[in-house]
Amino acid sequence: MEHDPDRRFALARVGDTDWAIHDLHYPEGDHRRVVCTIFEDAPTEFEVLWRRDLPLALRYSSAEDVLDAVRRFQDASRATRPIPIPHLPPTRNRGAGRSAPR
Repeated sequence: MEHDPDRRFALARVGDTDWAIHDLHYPEGDHRRVVCTIFEDAPTEFEVLWRRDLPLALRYSSAEDVLDAVRRFQDASRATRPIPIPHLPPTRNRGAGRSAPR
């Protein structure tokens, strides 16, 4: 299994033509550890069975491409939160709608 200590996800070969992507935040044996299973249909066709609800493609050209897509998605979701904008009540324009005294 490929493992980079700075990375959350790792690619694990589970058969001759099958891989899985593991979420290293979860321990071995925890069902949440498996992000997806990848099946090689042809040398440049890999089908993905997602175990999580991720808005990613179902086919890739390599198992490594799937891992890259998961990492990019995770990095994008960790972007900074929106900066809160304080809510201020509308300013009242004094005298608006009134005519000047005569």
